[in-house]
Amino acid sequence: MTKASLLLTCLAALCAACEPAVNNVPADEAATGTAPPEIEYINMPGMEELDLPFSAAVRVGHTIYLSGMIGNVPGTMELAPGGIQGQTRQALENIKATLEHAGSSMDRVVKCTVFLADMSEWAAMNEVYVTFFETPPARSAFGANGLALDGKLEIECIAVAGS
Repeated sequence: MTKASLLLTCLAALCAACEPAVNNVPADEAATGTAPPEIEYINMPGMEELDLPFSAAVRVGHTIYLSGMIGNVPGTMELAPGGIQGQTRQALENIKATLEHAGSSMDRVVKCTVFLADMSEWAAMNEVYVTFFETPPARSAFGANGLALDGKLEIECIAVAGS
């Protein structure tokens, strides 16, 4: 096969793969004959009064994506007392409540990302963090320059739906 005929064969295959999208049918639906997963936006009771520009979580298929949670007292813009450990505990309680509201649980968390205002507080945060997970999920941690409400940390998670 010449380079030109190989190129034409690849181009024809690429065009055939794009055809469903050109006809306004999503490629995954055309390929499988099924509709894409439904998207559900989840908010906690009392969140409406805070008028925040995000959902607490979004469920897509069997996956729940949580927004970053800070250590605020639920329904308020007030941070929990107790420094990094108090805010870590409250952030994780907020995550737990959101997951339960969405029909999941802490043991279904597969990935967390922790943002710390001061990386020197990582060990103190970790002392509380580990108490919330029987089997720890995958995790990343980053230092951040400024978090919402001048919080000491923010934690976002991804979980599998179901309890």
